Amino acid sequence: MLTNPQTCRENLVVGRSTRMRAVFDFVNIISRSDSTVLITGESGTGKEVVATLIQQTSRRSHRPFVVVSCALFSETLIESELFGHERGAFTGAIKDRPGRFEMADGGTIFLDDIDDIPLGMQVKLLRVLQNRTVERLGGTRLVPVNVRVLAGSKRDLKQLVAEGKFREDLYYRLNVLPLTLPPLRERREDIPILLDAFLERFYRARGEPMPPISPAVLQAFATYEWPGNVRELENACERIAQTNTCGTVRIGCVAASILFRARQEPAEPEMAGPPLPATSTISLDDRLRQVETTLIRWALDASHGNKSKAAAMLQVKRSTLGDRIKHCGLDEGPLETRLNSSLVDV
Repeated sequence: MLTNPQTCRENLVVGRSTRMRAVFDFVNIISRSDSTVLITGESGTGKEVVATLIQQTSRRSHRPFVVVSCALFSETLIESELFGHERGAFTGAIKDRPGRFEMADGGTIFLDDIDDIPLGMQVKLLRVLQNRTVERLGGTRLVPVNVRVLAGSKRDLKQLVAEGKFREDLYYRLNVLPLTLPPLRERREDIPILLDAFLERFYRARGEPMPPISPAVLQAFATYEWPGNVRELENACERIAQTNTCGTVRIGCVAASILFRARQEPAEPEMAGPPLPATSTISLDDRLRQVETTLIRWALDASHGNKSKAAAMLQVKRSTLGDRIKHCGLDEGPLETRLNSSLVDV
């Protein structure tokens, strides 16, 4: 069982977000299963490392683990790669060669980029999944294989089925245990953990301790959209480790493409308020309460109603913010609804 996913080995995914905890819980549940798993997610979300995690926590962990990218081979080569070939099957086939399924016998095979497999090969792959036998190219003998199949797709296979680009029967054969990986922009709380893990790895490879990271770097990484997901973050960390020459990871170490495309933080609230009359009096308590209400509204709006985050933005304790919300009347029904439908009490 996977008991501590946040600190698992460096070649595996890490995270403590709700989305990733759900992934780890699912892996724990299916660890003793031999059923086929379909892992879907954008490029760079870590489909192969999750497949590795599944294999390493399974009953087949000490058996072969074979990874194949279906996007790397042409339609004429992929059959030979997956199922093998006999001597003389084609020009250059000078000896018998087992395919990837035979190499994975007793263990696990991960078919990455399954959405790129040619239509002509899909029916042959379906037959292997149904019968658990392979027939080498140019051969006539059926070879039994005992293999657990994991498949990865960067596109929605159900949509490809609707477009006539993927066989429906193969889709259902693969989609026994579906697992969807979230993009990094939807689990931003994992960014500092990944940043530490990658930097520590790259600095350790250099034989150096990891330097401290400036708050400006953490802010830039937290607000960037990461279209390349975890893979892009890993590459950014490698660049920092190879180019940083000072004792701290500073903003100058971060690629300009990340800095210029980072999201802008919410603008600070306008505090001027209505102009004060020249001759009349004004209640200082009322004026301070107005300012406090404006600041609390701003923090709750910027944090999407998350009180813990709002308290951190205002540099007060969580309990203090709760008291101030009540003091300003922001916990009343109509105003609470206007703020953010509901306040997240975490």
